[in-house]
Amino acid sequence: MAARFRIATYNIEWFNSLFDDRGRLLPDNELSGRYEITRRDQIESLGIVFTAMDADAIMVIEAPNQGSRRSTVKALESFAKAFELRTSRAVMGFANPTDQEIALLYDPARIEARHDPWHSARAPRFDETFRFDIDVDATPELISFSKPPLELAIRAEGHPLRMIGVHAKSKAPRGARSPSEMARAGIQNRRQQLAECVWLRRRVDTHLARHQSLIVMGDFNDGPGLDEYEKLFGHSGVEIVLGADVPPDMRLHEPHARMALTQKVGITPSTARFWLAPDQQYFEALLDFIMVSPDLAAKAPHWRIWHPLNDPNCLRTPELQQALLSASDHFPVTLDIDL
Repeated sequence: MAARFRIATYNIEWFNSLFDDRGRLLPDNELSGRYEITRRDQIESLGIVFTAMDADAIMVIEAPNQGSRRSTVKALESFAKAFELRTSRAVMGFANPTDQEIALLYDPARIEARHDPWHSARAPRFDETFRFDIDVDATPELISFSKPPLELAIRAEGHPLRMIGVHAKSKAPRGARSPSEMARAGIQNRRQQLAECVWLRRRVDTHLARHQSLIVMGDFNDGPGLDEYEKLFGHSGVEIVLGADVPPDMRLHEPHARMALTQKVGITPSTARFWLAPDQQYFEALLDFIMVSPDLAAKAPHWRIWHPLNDPNCLRTPELQQALLSASDHFPVTLDIDL
């Protein structure tokens, strides 16, 4: 008999700032990294969101930091205990220097999860380097992930899955002070982001060639048609990972990405909402995805963006709506699937 699972991805802005060095929550009235939101308010908002999602597994993007004095796993499990979440166990992979880890919080009664990094000649392990010609000068550069993806071997009540958590390079030209600097930084960051997605796609090819059930999920800092450099490079990173130019049996499936690719005018989904001070208004973007292999897509899963202003269930639940707005600048994406 098939079992229903809910799998989520959620980028939590400044999650690290809500914990002390012992992994304990800081529910006080000091400001969090969120604008005009206290740590207490952000923590309580996250508790409301996680409780409402009631997912079996959540890929946490920008998870609390892992280091000599801090533990990502301890912090996440402390958070789960504080709100009595059934996703009481956490697992992470390679740490990175950005204070934004990638980790899975999951229900151990339903799911087994372990870090299981792979290596091949075409796609090295994600904490290693990848040779790829990103500037088309016939000389490959050495590429390193700023945040190595989290590769997991999963068993969901006996059903084997491969799962990869992703936080791709941001294309924002941070630190640029002039139009020319912004252009240079934008192009360089786009090249890095695309190289990371090519590397990731090669790992996807390996799993699909072996007919393995695969979920690739997280924040790609990218989406079809998001910036002026897409024409220069041919495809967005999202299209590369999905497999825009490969046979159907080697493509990943994601309905929100497909909507953005096929609808030049009309409804456009979004998973993030940012305040741009120079323009004095909010802008939205589709950055977070849950991509699945063809065998999982054939099970007719249901995707949902927990958007506080667009999702009808969130709209008619004021407490949840406000919690989503306070908890992060990204909104969760969930996948309900029968395995």
